[in-house]
Amino acid sequence: MNRMKLFSLCSAIVLSACLSANVVCAQQTVNEPKAPELEYCLQLKVSLGQFYSVGETPKGARNIVPITGGTFEGHLPGKELKGEILPVGADYQMSNGQRTEIEAIYCIRTDDGVTIHIRNCGIIAMGDGMYFRCAPKFEAPTDSKYNWLNNSLFLCQPSFSGTGGGITLDVWRVK
Repeated sequence: MNRMKLFSLCSAIVLSACLSANVVCAQQTVNEPKAPELEYCLQLKVSLGQFYSVGETPKGARNIVPITGGTFEGHLPGKELKGEILPVGADYQMSNGQRTEIEAIYCIRTDDGVTIHIRNCGIIAMGDGMYFRCAPKFEAPTDSKYNWLNNSLFLCQPSFSGTGGGITLDVWRVK
């Protein structure tokens, strides 16, 4: 057999094997991974001050929104959260007109006097509507009953409060 016929025969065998494998793969049931569950955790009602602009920077338009206070409350089994949003911190925004990256850095204080630091990063994107989602990270004292906040991931869905220039953040814990 010459080399060309041998090459053609080998190619046909390989192609046939590949096609058979694809048919077998297509017939097998693929177990898709189960999506993580979310557990509603808390709601923050944040008061905001008048925003100001740094102006156009090499990375985009920089705006800063002061966080002036507010309240929060949450109920997880065995994990109650309630208190005030301290009037410190701000939401640092970088915008290109269609998309805004946000990074809000602030603190909350529970009713029993524990201060918890929050860094909340997210995006606001305009398109077929507005997409506005964030992922807050909590830093609680490790010797407090709020230490569990340090060891979980969270997602939040912000919404504008309407009057008063505030924002409401509904927060879920990823189980």
